[in-house]
Amino acid sequence: TPLCERGQSIRNTGGTHGRSDRMSRGGVGCLRCSCLSLLLFCSSIARGAGFVIRPSKLPDGVLPSRRSRRSRVTAAASGRSMLRSRFLGIGSCAPSRVVSNSDLELVVDTSDEWIAKRTGISRRHLLSPEESLCELSTVAVRNALDNAGVAAEEVELVIMATSSPDDLFGDAASVARAVGATNAVAFDLTAACSGFLFGVNTASQFLHNGAYNTAVVIGADALSRWVDWSDRNTCVLFGDGAGAVVMRSAAPDEECGLLGFEMHSNGEGRQDLNLGYSGSAQELASVAQVTNGDYSNIAMNGKEVYKFATTRVPQVLTEALATASLTADDVDWVLLHQANIRIMETVAKKIGVPMSKVLHNLDEYGNTSAGSIPLALDEAVREGKVKQGDLIAMSGFGAGLSWGSAIIRWG
Repeated sequence: TPLCERGQSIRNTGGTHGRSDRMSRGGVGCLRCSCLSLLLFCSSIARGAGFVIRPSKLPDGVLPSRRSRRSRVTAAASGRSMLRSRFLGIGSCAPSRVVSNSDLELVVDTSDEWIAKRTGISRRHLLSPEESLCELSTVAVRNALDNAGVAAEEVELVIMATSSPDDLFGDAASVARAVGATNAVAFDLTAACSGFLFGVNTASQFLHNGAYNTAVVIGADALSRWVDWSDRNTCVLFGDGAGAVVMRSAAPDEECGLLGFEMHSNGEGRQDLNLGYSGSAQELASVAQVTNGDYSNIAMNGKEVYKFATTRVPQVLTEALATASLTADDVDWVLLHQANIRIMETVAKKIGVPMSKVLHNLDEYGNTSAGSIPLALDEAVREGKVKQGDLIAMSGFGAGLSWGSAIIRWG
């Protein structure tokens, strides 16, 4: 097969949570005293429900948002923490064709030193014309299922995060059929480089509320299809790849796997990173004018995207950690979308973690968009870095603009 096959799985069990309380109403007195009494009363209710209220300090240089200023009780009550989903297994796949920085010297005016110094990328894997994104995704899912010890027939939900499908109508159903997940509902989710993380958060909602018991989340992209190979500022960045995780609803006596999450988007930044429609006009006799469908190449304002990532990612990680009642010191690993090593270094510094705790394989795969987080996680699990019970702070960010974070317990 022209495709590489990789995968790993880990299991774990633990505890549960959840209760509700009622609040009684008292008499009316001094407004100031009443407010203070209400605050103290709410605090006691929160402590009785098992929540922790404590001051939260943002890392240096990170500005607090409205959400990060909310109390942890409010965040927990909103449904963004302690979701009853578990991560059972992971697998990934990348094309066998590898293009190095030196190879690209034959394509555009660039050099290995120039690319590596500015991005941290040395190689990327690219789909050949006879390969498809569905093939990559199918291998990744099979690896994840095999290593999780889960039969395809047990899967009830398949979410495929991609911005470059083989079929514009969606690839998830095709991949589900290819792996034998005949009992699953499958759909695509488009959120560019944030897609896999948004998919994990979405699947966790279904698992938490009991709608489904077993889910597969795929992150896959083939952005080499949409790169301008004459533009040295963008063509050196992207590669192709796919990764998938198997998730299951946590039993009452098992620990939650998604401890907290936050997600954001801002369409004002669309101009800084996009892949726009560029269809050509076609006349339908004298009836109407329509367009023949087509898309342009990836357009990116590198400076603005860097500024966006190094500002919003530390912020959303801090928000998700606060939602989970944790700090950066509590996590074992930080896993960011693999876009640029400089972004990772800046984010790590802002949230106060050493680069030794930041998982990355950017040098081998480049930016694989929605595939980057599961590709890096799969490698870390296979190498024995990520172990059962480890806490991982993940963050995805990219076009939309969109960004988010999830604090997960592996296994």
